[in-house]
Amino acid sequence: MTSTEAAAIALQDHAALWSVGEIRAFDVVHAACDALVAGLDTPGLRTLAACTRAEADYDVHELLPEALDELGLTFYPATSDAGREHAARALARRMLAGELTPRELTSRTHQRFGHELPLTERLAELDDEYDVLEYDNGTVDQVDAEVTAEARRLAAHPHVPPGEIADPW
Repeated sequence: MTSTEAAAIALQDHAALWSVGEIRAFDVVHAACDALVAGLDTPGLRTLAACTRAEADYDVHELLPEALDELGLTFYPATSDAGREHAARALARRMLAGELTPRELTSRTHQRFGHELPLTERLAELDDEYDVLEYDNGTVDQVDAEVTAEARRLAAHPHVPPGEIADPW
């Protein structure tokens, strides 16, 4: 994967996480800056990356769809199942990258999506298992291993197929 592909995936992930309320608007601006540094460059991306921390909360909702569209990426509305699924996959990738613990992954997905999103149902069940470990014969290590396996399954889904990143020139 090239650095531009990785930056596009990271920007798409940040957009999905922001749309479900998992991260702040300025985190999306930061991802836009990283995408510029990686070599992606469109007018909308530059405008998004230029937002200050104070402007981000007000402007990202207007600027993000255009910036993603110019790059051939998808803007997911917060209430769409596709957007929620992308956010869940992004959280799984964050856990696999060491940014979240397995317990944090299950807790966040359970809190955000409950038992209502089929894609994350197993993570919600595993979050429940953490809660009853003291009454069960399981161990934290066993549940962590199951969470990691589930995160790998979720993260394996491709998000930006090679060749589908719009040519920024």
